[in-house]
Formats: sequence, structure tokens, C-alpha cells
Amino acid sequence: MSSRDAGRQPKYQRIAAELRAAVAAGEYGPGERLPGENDLMVAHGVARMTARQALGVLQAEGIVEARKGAGVFVRDFKPIRRRGIERLAHARWGEGRSVWEADAAGRELLVDSVEVSEEDASDAIAGVLDMAEGGGEKVCVRRRRYTLDGKPVLLATSYLPADLVSDTPITQPDTGPGGLYARLADLGRKPVRFREEIRSRMPSADEAERLTLPAGVPVVLVARTAFDAEGAAVEVNEMVLDSSAYVLEYGFEA
Repeated sequence: MSSRDAGRQPKYQRIAAELRAAVAAGEYGPGERLPGENDLMVAHGVARMTARQALGVLQAEGIVEARKGAGVFVRDFKPIRRRGIERLAHARWGEGRSVWEADAAGRELLVDSVEVSEEDASDAIAGVLDMAEGGGEKVCVRRRRYTLDGKPVLLATSYLPADLVSDTPITQPDTGPGGLYARLADLGRKPVRFREEIRSRMPSADEAERLTLPAGVPVVLVARTAFDAEGAAVEVNEMVLDSSAYVLEYGFEA
């Protein structure tokens, strides 16, 4: 960026850029406190709102986090590299490993909340699972929250045809080795193809609370559909990711 372009930036963005560069240069390490609003007001000759906006930019980018009554600190959190193709390979869940282990890379990834219920399928879910829309079809719904190193990073909700998975481990909180894909294989409905759709938006109030997101941080939405050998959809998984916690990686042959 040229000095002329920098001069056209709002003051809060210029302050945020200086702080961002200082963090990148190691002047403020993980867990260290950044200058507070009062410090920035004096150093840059700006109003409190400008200083607050500058710090808010870095919070929205996931670089820092605010601690009530203590200040703003550089986040001590290494982003998760989500390898979209590797994690879904049959060689992983077919051998009894969780697809989520690929994300953890040896860190402590836990499911700290699991809710399983049987509900009426929405028209959208019924359409994907090739059910009769508005016909009162039932789906097994599995809602989970994942934490990494103690921090909530992901909300996942799976929908499966209730008549397919009734009275199987899929309806239990713990589906066993390999997860629900291994259990679908046990039922003769092994997933052989996946489709993922990705978009982003700001979180709902409930999502922000469950993921403990600071104001201004968006979420990434990943909607995955699993298909069996006959081409039938056997699961829809709607995931809400903390955008500041993830890097999405897809590697494939040209």
C-alpha cells in the first residue's frame, strides 16, 4: 500500500494496521496485552471511539481477544487446518478413526455437547434426503459442539432418515469407532461420495454465544451431503465454524 493510499485510510484502520504489523513482528506475543484505549488515544491523538474501533478490527480478524476488566490480548490459539478431502477418506473412518482427528493434529479435540432427537424433516432437508416434502417424514438429528484446547470452534448438526438408523448406535450419543459413517457402512449404506457447499455470514445470537465469539467475527457454514453407492443421500451435516479458528484446505490432482 502506498503512503498516499495509507493516508486516505480512516484513522482507526491505520492504527489497526500498525498493531497488526507489531503482532506479526513479534513485538506482542501470544497472550500479551496490547495497548489499551487510553494508551492509543494518547499515542495517536484520537478519540476513544477511534481507539476502540481499531482494537475491534483486530478482534474481528481473530488476532486478539478482549478479556473483561483486563484489556485486549493477542490470541494464544493456533488455527485449525481443516483438510477437507483427507478427513473424509474411507481409510480413516473405515479403520475406526474419527474424521475429526484429521483436524486435531494431536491437539485435544473434544465433543463437549451431544443431543440426539427424532424430528420432522424440514422441506429443505427432506428434499436433499429424497423424502416427501411436507409429508411428516422423520429424521434423526444429531447436534454436537466441538472444542479444541478447551475453546469452542464448531457446531455440527447431522440429519439422517429415521427409518434407516432407528435402533442403531447412530441414535446414541456415542456412535462407536469410526463414527456414524462406519455405522452407515454396517447398515450396507456406506458413503462413497461427498458434496460440500461453503458460505459465510455473521452468526446468530445463539451461535455467537455457543462459540463464545467476540463481536464482529463471522462464521463459515459448511453443508455436507453424504451419498451411498446407489447415489442416495444418507446424511446431511450442517456445520458452523468459527472463521477465526479455521483454515480450509483442499488438495486434489489437476
